[in-house]
Amino acid sequence: MSRPRPEPLRFAYGTNGLTDLRLTDALALLADLGYDGVSLTLDHMHLDPLAPDLASRTRRVARDLERLGLGVAIETGARYVLDARRKHHPTLLDPDPEARGARVDLLLRAVRVAADLGAPAVHGFSGVLPPGEPEETAWRRLADALGPVVVAAEAAGVALAIEPEPGHLLADLAGFHRLRTALGDPAALGLTLDIGHCQCLEPDPPAECVRAAAPWVRHVQIEDMRRGVHEHLPFGEGEIDFPPVLEALYAAGYRGLVGVELPRHSHAGPELARTSLRFLQDAERAAIEGGVRC
Repeated sequence: MSRPRPEPLRFAYGTNGLTDLRLTDALALLADLGYDGVSLTLDHMHLDPLAPDLASRTRRVARDLERLGLGVAIETGARYVLDARRKHHPTLLDPDPEARGARVDLLLRAVRVAADLGAPAVHGFSGVLPPGEPEETAWRRLADALGPVVVAAEAAGVALAIEPEPGHLLADLAGFHRLRTALGDPAALGLTLDIGHCQCLEPDPPAECVRAAAPWVRHVQIEDMRRGVHEHLPFGEGEIDFPPVLEALYAAGYRGLVGVELPRHSHAGPELARTSLRFLQDAERAAIEGGVRC
């Protein structure tokens, strides 16, 4: 018996892979290519979260998104937005409370931007375990730092979607569940599921990761990757079989954005945005055709 055809997935492209373009040009490009949305990294070259006129800039972006018909998710993985010399610093694990507070403030700003743009999710991550720091101390510090962000996200009607990041304290799905339990399983805390990271280090294949994580997934990042190597690759250059992944997202009822993340490929961003969407649309057709025949 055939199953009903599922609603199409909503594909986006990350602005961290379009850093050579003005934001207005990047948004117009994605709309012209046929993307449904954008994964917007708050960074100095696009929407600077530290700009004194952030509110007015956000209003301009909101108008552009509405005019172009693009959805949006907010990401906070800018490399040097808080520290011009150390990538992704400070983190939520920094021993210095003031430094840690700068990252918390960035997340709170991101929640406000998300609410103003109508974005359903704000992405975040733990950071690397500081040298010599006991893991138990770091896990407590992470939960304490995220507490006020979860409260703000709930008040704003936004999900805080934490990403397991290879090499970080919170590196995998097991780490996400540890954090979720420590915070009392708040409704506003969700998961950013990076499909490449599933291939890189999770014990199960990416499609199984989707099924296992489905109740908590609020944001999805997607790219190709190889087992054991944390390198974001254009589609077809890694090892992932994508139709089963997309079929698992359908089955899970996921309706958020599925954002292509190629942050080291901005030099070829416009062309990769074009070929990535074509690849995903082909994989989507294969997933739907396989599903409706079951």
